[in-house]
Amino acid sequence: MARILVVDDDQKIVRLVRSYLEQAGYQVLTAFDGETALHTLRREKPDLVVLDLMLPDRDGWDITRIIRADATLAPTPVIMLTARVEDADKLTGLELGADDYITKPFNPREVVARVKAVLRRTTTGGAPPQLLQFDSLRIDLDRHEILLDGQPLELTPTEFDLLKILVEHPGQVFTRLKLIENALGYGYEGMERTIDAHIKNLRKKLQVSPDSPIYIETVYGVGYRLRGEG
Repeated sequence: MARILVVDDDQKIVRLVRSYLEQAGYQVLTAFDGETALHTLRREKPDLVVLDLMLPDRDGWDITRIIRADATLAPTPVIMLTARVEDADKLTGLELGADDYITKPFNPREVVARVKAVLRRTTTGGAPPQLLQFDSLRIDLDRHEILLDGQPLELTPTEFDLLKILVEHPGQVFTRLKLIENALGYGYEGMERTIDAHIKNLRKKLQVSPDSPIYIETVYGVGYRLRGEG
């Protein structure tokens, strides 16, 4: 049973989301402020966090930043809840490492659907180990591990899935919508622009060696493709 931490200072929202997640078969932990959320994260190691952006002490951006900087917490998927509809606010959260966002007001069934989709992408089954190799980039699908020049890369679950799709089809151009459908498993209005934030993060993490670059190329007016030189 996957454990989900729901963090929001609005107790009515927490009760509503908790009820729907429990009906879907998940175990739910709750927190109403940032400090309690961080304490619960470190103690309980939940499988996913549904995180409100605006909290009374530490905001969701700060908490996401802390999660991604902590090696023991970094693999934890984060879905942000936000009442702020500005694209800049959403993109900031994604650039910090959030895997998805949901804008308030929302249908609680949508939260359950997003949680299921993210967990499907981050949970490995009992299949034999699968390895992908592209230049000096090696992806172990079974261990959910990526090595570049023998050094591990710390990627968010969404970054991992996007890179996996690109590595599986080197040189193939993907539109933003196709990346969403193939890597994330769902699409919705406005999601296409968030792909740019994830690609920006991936580029920073992949371009570690100027002598042997592996990078994601923009095909203007179309989308993205993986291109390697070495």
